[in-house]
Amino acid sequence: MDNNQFNNHDGNGGKNGGNNGGNGNNGRDPKKQSIVMLMIAVALSLFLMNYMVKAVTGAANKEITYNEFIQMLEAGSIESVKIETSQLVISPKVKESSDRLISYYQPTITYVTGKVEDDDTLAKRLLKAEVEVKGALPDRSGVLMIILFDILFALAIWGIISMLFRKMSGGGGAFSMGKSTAKIYGQKETGITFRDVAGEDEAKESLQEVVDFLHNPGKYAKIGAKLPKGALLVGPPGTGKTMLAKAVAGEAHVPFFSLAGSDFIELYVGVGASRVRDLFKEAEKNAPCIVFIDEIDAIGRSRDSKYGGGNEEREQTLNQLLSEMDGFDGKKGIIILAATNRPEILDKALLRPGRFDRRIIVDKPDLKGRVNILKVHAKDVLMDETVDLNEIALATSGAVGADLANMINEAAINAVKEGREFVSQKDLLNAVEVVLVGKEKKDRIMSKEERKIVSYHEVGHALISALQKNSEPVQKITIVPRTMGALGYVMHVPEDEKYLNSKAELHDMIVGLLGGRAAEEIMFDTVTTGAANDIERATNIARSMVTRYGMSDKFGLMGLATVESQYLDSTSTLNCAENTAAEIDAEVMKILKEAYDEALAMLRDNRDVMDKIAAYLIEKETITGKEFMKIYREEKGLPEPEEKSPENEAKEVQEVKETAQEPPTEQENEIKIPSPEELRTFTPQQPVFQVPQEPQENKNPIPQEPQHNEDQNVKNQTNGEGGEKSRFGSAWDRNVNG
Repeated sequence: MDNNQFNNHDGNGGKNGGNNGGNGNNGRDPKKQSIVMLMIAVALSLFLMNYMVKAVTGAANKEITYNEFIQMLEAGSIESVKIETSQLVISPKVKESSDRLISYYQPTITYVTGKVEDDDTLAKRLLKAEVEVKGALPDRSGVLMIILFDILFALAIWGIISMLFRKMSGGGGAFSMGKSTAKIYGQKETGITFRDVAGEDEAKESLQEVVDFLHNPGKYAKIGAKLPKGALLVGPPGTGKTMLAKAVAGEAHVPFFSLAGSDFIELYVGVGASRVRDLFKEAEKNAPCIVFIDEIDAIGRSRDSKYGGGNEEREQTLNQLLSEMDGFDGKKGIIILAATNRPEILDKALLRPGRFDRRIIVDKPDLKGRVNILKVHAKDVLMDETVDLNEIALATSGAVGADLANMINEAAINAVKEGREFVSQKDLLNAVEVVLVGKEKKDRIMSKEERKIVSYHEVGHALISALQKNSEPVQKITIVPRTMGALGYVMHVPEDEKYLNSKAELHDMIVGLLGGRAAEEIMFDTVTTGAANDIERATNIARSMVTRYGMSDKFGLMGLATVESQYLDSTSTLNCAENTAAEIDAEVMKILKEAYDEALAMLRDNRDVMDKIAAYLIEKETITGKEFMKIYREEKGLPEPEEKSPENEAKEVQEVKETAQEPPTEQENEIKIPSPEELRTFTPQQPVFQVPQEPQENKNPIPQEPQHNEDQNVKNQTNGEGGEKSRFGSAWDRNVNG
């Protein structure tokens, strides 16, 4: 299952129904909030209405003296006069303009003056001057319209204020800016248990203890053990950290609060801290429960200026989170889970015991883990008898759960496109290629000369792999262009999972990467741009050998680089002086030159074999590893390996089982004690004691990134530490060479 597909619930399934458990407004009366907001809106509307009336009337009416009114009347410049109770409204005659537009847009200005004379005397004076006289009539409808308009205006302002506060607070009204946005999930809403999580057995074991503590707190309290307050899930993207947190809630049958670190951050200072307080209040109401904070580095970033400290809002939020984790009672059964892929930037105060007591690594799965993940994602997909998930797991070393789920889905889509009801092994292998190098680019037609160059380039990679002792067997060679830029590639599938690389193996990798360029130089006496990706990857491996692995004769065991963001891009930073950096470049150049000279020598000695395989590849465009090795053995005069029949294999398996079931004889059970003379003369051929090594997580996963023979830039980024960083990790194991 995709660990992100369960994040879209409505959050209303908690035992208290809704986002906030009991009181949905955190103790506030929504009616009182509405009344206060309405009063604010009315006051604001009255103020604005008064201001607008004054602005409009002030611009249209100009106050004059009564003497100026008499002078205008005698001059005959008055059109009409409106007699009101306490004032006169004077409308002057409008001067006609030759330009009609100017006359039309000329504003009408009226004059206002106080009444001095009585109405009869004033009326006679106006009628004598032939001025139109108007009387003011009481207009009750105007008052009603003003009141109605004021009410509507107040309501509009109230609506705007409510909407703005909701936007700022994420919903909930004007007084809920600090409201928590956490979603509460119950068992039915998560629907995930530990059975749905595969490939992370160690992480599940650590979290199962937390679940058992929630189920049986008494047996832990009896011995004096305390419930861990928090657990930090650390790992690359797509490994299933969120899914594990939901599985804990599903197993424990407790409410599940889920939110992202960015949900605490708002524009206004103090909002994040308020939301943290509200979150823990709701968690205490619903205890026992689990609080999951995804991408906690958004608020838990170190306050040091090196990691972008100085943000007041984020620091207040972090300080509030620290105090809340110290303050809540661990006996109530509140577990804080958090996930991040950048643990190096988290604040040290957040990681100390008593806050996040455990750090659980959710790393990329190993071979067994990938097989189990494929089985989980394939259980609902119809597959035929040809499917071998172990082979797919070998070919996808370094892949995370999200990658494997995508491959299963792509294979199912391909089977439907071809009109089949079951997914075959071919569909799965094609899906791996689609995810890694893209689909076949059928509309790209290469010239005859380019096809020949690409063929020799890819055969150069494959032939050196066959000649070397430390290389994986070739699975496929093709010169069919792909949508991600590759004009051809060589796919390698390892025989088993590897966790370490020796100096000789790294050297052979560099030689294999440079084999394509060497083949071009031998055959065409020139080189092309197709080896750009190969050179980049070879340089990264050589630089890591010098700066990080202590595999340089000149610098010895001196560490000259450190890795940052190991769960993301794994960038490498040099820790040395400028003159030392120049010497590092010279040492890297020396390693690359020696490897290239070795590749040239190997291909010149096997020129005939290379010509034969290249001609066959030009004709077929795609050949399998078996076809490649058949031609290689024929040209080298090597015998074909004997293939065991199914009957012989079954017979051998039965013999092994019978041998394992036979009880040991008395002679085998006897312990022979050597004499003193034998001990003095004994020379051990092997170490007497051999400490078995626990397999560690694959630090050098085998990606499927091709060494491209291309006429365009490769779209993949490099990690700068020893191999190209593909979607599946480092490219040191060279599953795919191009």
